[in-house]
Amino acid sequence: MQIQERMRAVLVAEAAAINAVRIDDQYEAAVRLLAGCKGKVIATGIGKAGHIAKKFAATLCSTATPADFLHPAEAAHGDLGLLSKDDVMIAFSTSGKSREVLEVCELAKHMGVTHIIGVTSHPDSELRRYADVVLNMGVITEPCPLGLTPSASMAVMLAISDAVALSLLEHKGVTRTDYGLRHHGGYLGRAARTDNLPT
Repeated sequence: MQIQERMRAVLVAEAAAINAVRIDDQYEAAVRLLAGCKGKVIATGIGKAGHIAKKFAATLCSTATPADFLHPAEAAHGDLGLLSKDDVMIAFSTSGKSREVLEVCELAKHMGVTHIIGVTSHPDSELRRYADVVLNMGVITEPCPLGLTPSASMAVMLAISDAVALSLLEHKGVTRTDYGLRHHGGYLGRAARTDNLPT
């Protein structure tokens, strides 16, 4: 396959994977659960999914929902102290079988975290067993010529996290002023503190 053909094929596959996501009552339940969180939202994941989890936490913080990222490996070495019983955990794992993610979910339950949201794809994902709410990514075929590199799955995971974050922002009634208070510098901060929409 020629380079341009491969690039087009990747974009088509990722767009198709995102369009195939089926929003159901579990998605609404996740937003309502996050809106009712009295503590922090703790996002976790390992590998590429961990990067998506970290970005999700950053997006929540900038849109008026306190959040942090918990690295599953570091959790075993003291970072589990970040958790409190009022927190809601959201765990990202395409396979839902990553040992580190499952372990941190189990430990979170022991720490008293009452709600876990899972973002996963595989029908036999073990993460589904730990999660109170499951955001199903659907069955995804990766466009990687080796069939291994997680690109379409990460595009779906990122899109789901953005859909949740922006729906939560709207559900909570976050205003441009609220947004501006969390962006005291840069272009977005200036745009949020004016009546003019970004152009």
